[in-house]
Amino acid sequence: MNEKVNTWIEAHQRELIEDIRALCAIPSVRGAAKEGMPFGEGPYRSLHYALGLCRKYGFETKNYENYVGAADFDASLPRTLDILAHTDVVPAGEGWTVTEPFQVVERDGRIYGRGVSDDKGPLLCALYAMRALKECSVSLKKGVRLIVGADEECGSSDIVKYYAAEPEAEMTFSPDGEFPLINIEKGQFRGTLRKRYQEHNAVRLLSMQAGVALNAVPQRAELRFQGLEPASYPDILASVERDCGVELHASGDTVTVTGVSAHASTPENGRNAGLAALCLLTRLPLPESELLSAVRTLLRLFPYQVTDGSGIGIRMEDPESHALSCTLDLFSIAEGEMEFSFDARTPVMATKENCEEQARRVIEAAGFAFTTPGMIPPHVVPSDSAFVQKLLGAYEAVTGLRGECLAIGGGTYVHELKNGVAFGAVLPGIDTKMHGADEFFDLDNMLLATKVYAEAILALCG
Repeated sequence: MNEKVNTWIEAHQRELIEDIRALCAIPSVRGAAKEGMPFGEGPYRSLHYALGLCRKYGFETKNYENYVGAADFDASLPRTLDILAHTDVVPAGEGWTVTEPFQVVERDGRIYGRGVSDDKGPLLCALYAMRALKECSVSLKKGVRLIVGADEECGSSDIVKYYAAEPEAEMTFSPDGEFPLINIEKGQFRGTLRKRYQEHNAVRLLSMQAGVALNAVPQRAELRFQGLEPASYPDILASVERDCGVELHASGDTVTVTGVSAHASTPENGRNAGLAALCLLTRLPLPESELLSAVRTLLRLFPYQVTDGSGIGIRMEDPESHALSCTLDLFSIAEGEMEFSFDARTPVMATKENCEEQARRVIEAAGFAFTTPGMIPPHVVPSDSAFVQKLLGAYEAVTGLRGECLAIGGGTYVHELKNGVAFGAVLPGIDTKMHGADEFFDLDNMLLATKVYAEAILALCG
């Protein structure tokens, strides 16, 4: 380790915190496109502020039509390492208790605010690692470029624009995940089930809706009935609350189910309000119908809290990328039509035959029409590559912790890059509440990440 560089980083921690505070004060949620602002005013301002910091600290910058920017450690060196980070954020959301989302505060060794850990804080950790090397007069033999994106949260069209103009670097890491290192991102398999039904009973379900995004376990579901007031059956409501771990509120002909949302890559962490609503539907005293029969069949295909895909015949696991996950996330029943969509994250062993075609056979045999956009393959960078091993070595040298490769169900900024991995910035075992209320970043974590990035740049480009 370069002690001079580490001492510089420690001495400039307060300055780093203030830069994070200022960058996170910009509400860079994607908005309506404007002239010269492809992702709206917030991402535009945030991108320009970050590039301004890069110039302030002595780096040559380039702006790609306000989609994305870049800062080079030394543009004369051969392009070797890209560090890919982003300044856009998810919406503020509700439930903040420590501070307002875009007013960063420091408390008990942490900073709180939207974007402090995803991904403005880690981006500036990488920038400060480059700055530390430059101001400590460390010479590099190979080039390092910080790529500053502005649309990671809404589809990554920013880097599509960037790579249409620039080649991939020999190596790329993104400080937009967790340590030690993510070298495998599972594939994705999504599908939609549809069925028409007839309903002639006077007492019946009029509609059921749940889910707002295909990549999130639904937190809320609503059912509306005709000829039935669910509040008249408190024991049934209580049984669903008890068995499913959700909350039910009945008023007149409507029931609202409140569960726990989770990312589709970790559905086991949620309580699926949509499936809980279907469980309620099968317990209420409704007359038999095509709708109820289809709902019971659907619950056999996607049992409550069973997230391994076994109901549709695609349960699988391999030692490298671990188990498949599958979650039903979008629900719609109304006016004689029902439609449900699922999101599965697939291990390396998944194929069109053992996954897509197997699911089709099971779903169609159960009486549903099935459509899918097809499978997205996994992203894999060999764990024994020199690139990965040097990154893990840098992590171990700075933190004293064991470096190992991880496989995740989510996709990161580097999913489409041949030799790209996610490398930090969050230390193992810490949930910084990314995308949630009271998002935070530990100051000790911030300091270590900056040192790790400086050490990694030296190992790869020194």
